[in-house]
Amino acid sequence: MLHTRGELLTIDVGERTWTTTHIDDVLETFIGGRGVATKLAHDRIPFDADPLGSENRVYFSTGPFQTSQMSYTGRMNATSLSPLTDGLVSTNAGGYLSRNFADTGYSCVEIVGESNELLAVHVTDGVDECNSSGNETSSRSRVRFEPVPELEGATVSETSAMMDDRHGLDSEHLVTVGPAGENQVRYACLMTYDSRAFGRGGLGAVLGSKNVKTISFEGDSRPSIDVPDEEVAGEIHRDAATKEHIMKRQGTTGGVDLKNDMFSLPTRYFERMDFDEGVDGINGAAVESKKYKRGTCSLCAFACKLPTRDEETGLETEGPEYETVFSFGSNLLVDDIVSVMKSNDLCDDLGLDTISAGVSIGAYLAAEDQFGNSGLIHDLVEKIAYREGVGNLLAEGVDRIHDDLGVKNWTTKGLEFPGHDGRVLHGRALGYATANRGADHMYSKIHNLEYEGTIDPEGFDGKVGHLVELQNLKAVKDSAVICRFSTSYLSDERYEQLFGIDSDTLLEVGARIVELERHFNNQRGFDRFDDVLPYELDGFEDALDEYYAQRGWTETGVVPEAKLEDAKTTD
Repeated sequence: MLHTRGELLTIDVGERTWTTTHIDDVLETFIGGRGVATKLAHDRIPFDADPLGSENRVYFSTGPFQTSQMSYTGRMNATSLSPLTDGLVSTNAGGYLSRNFADTGYSCVEIVGESNELLAVHVTDGVDECNSSGNETSSRSRVRFEPVPELEGATVSETSAMMDDRHGLDSEHLVTVGPAGENQVRYACLMTYDSRAFGRGGLGAVLGSKNVKTISFEGDSRPSIDVPDEEVAGEIHRDAATKEHIMKRQGTTGGVDLKNDMFSLPTRYFERMDFDEGVDGINGAAVESKKYKRGTCSLCAFACKLPTRDEETGLETEGPEYETVFSFGSNLLVDDIVSVMKSNDLCDDLGLDTISAGVSIGAYLAAEDQFGNSGLIHDLVEKIAYREGVGNLLAEGVDRIHDDLGVKNWTTKGLEFPGHDGRVLHGRALGYATANRGADHMYSKIHNLEYEGTIDPEGFDGKVGHLVELQNLKAVKDSAVICRFSTSYLSDERYEQLFGIDSDTLLEVGARIVELERHFNNQRGFDRFDDVLPYELDGFEDALDEYYAQRGWTETGVVPEAKLEDAKTTD
């Protein structure tokens, strides 16, 4: 089976030390990316660790396709214990970082400990060498620790500019924490390329708690990994370049009108499910009208990113994508795409997940009856990042503050809901409830089948099998690490050709990853009573029973220890 190659690099930012470990057995079993990071996190993060404490660890990992020339592979994974959900979370980001990371020669980098001063950590492929007398030469070290007290409170773009001026390391090489991460906002992002986010779960706060401002990756030691079928990889790349797709013009916002028509566009802090009066101001056409050039990720010919500019104000940003249009548009009763662009730009530069930030602001607007107030919204984004005034409350996330605000708790497992409404898309609802990350639409993407009409949006009949398979498949994709937008171009046959193994075996790898995540969360107290929704749906509990049965878990949603026998603890 195709898998990543390279050692694990462990960096202790408190002790200012680093070590390397051979993890070939883990790589061979879990491919790379999310799978490898999940296995390591499961075995190396104490089950009772504080997400913002020194015992928590952050894993950066890439997959075997980041050494190829195939489209949809300009992404990498980050995994840690979430300060927002209190469970294990993996998230991935696009841009250009993944190949710079692969150039270091490591399959995975692990950050542990807590620094006593703000640091930039520089990771390379250098090896310390000794001369014939046994004294160290001046060869480049693998890891360098640079105190950067002058970057305290700096935005993401300011940090990138400083690293470029000082070291010639531009944003393509960096993973950076904005002010939100430094201030441990529970849904702070890790940012790369200034506008690409490791978005969900608050990993920016975890790195911020370790007093790490930015990490750079560079080298010339990318491993040589032969894809079993280079011809298929080439076909996928050609398809990405030549086939028409609305996402090439409008990104994920191309589906805004469909979601509104299907009553699946949450509006006014989830009070409504359509935004008929304002959708034209924030839909795909509105975004396309501001797009001024093509944008993409490393080596990807699909080019679905959205560099946008408003000529009147001079505002430039990348996006907004659909989830930001929902969270800072319809759900806040904002019908002005420029306002949403401004919210998007602020979140990127301050290091905030646009979904959780927008939904948290929506909770406040609902409490204060201030929907549609763009000036207030932008002010709140900044207050959240710096934990100023009411921003200190909103920085905790909806699950922790909804009682204080007197509003409904629109989260599952503490993670704020995205913009695909499970009250209409019932498979999507079951997916939210069962996802180990909480209310995360990317964990299975079963909503695509419901939007397309492949399966009936209403009810749960026949959906559990689809959901389990999709969750397993997405775990494989996240381990590869392959963009989710490749779905139209990757059939089961192509998966088998690319990985050199049958699809059933691949899905078994995905199932093992899901089970490790679930087992870790079980040890922290998660069970059936956390697989809940803020609304009732007929047949939901029966569907949950069926889901656990298909997974081979207990009726209370616990993974039996016997199912983990093939995933023994690593050193």
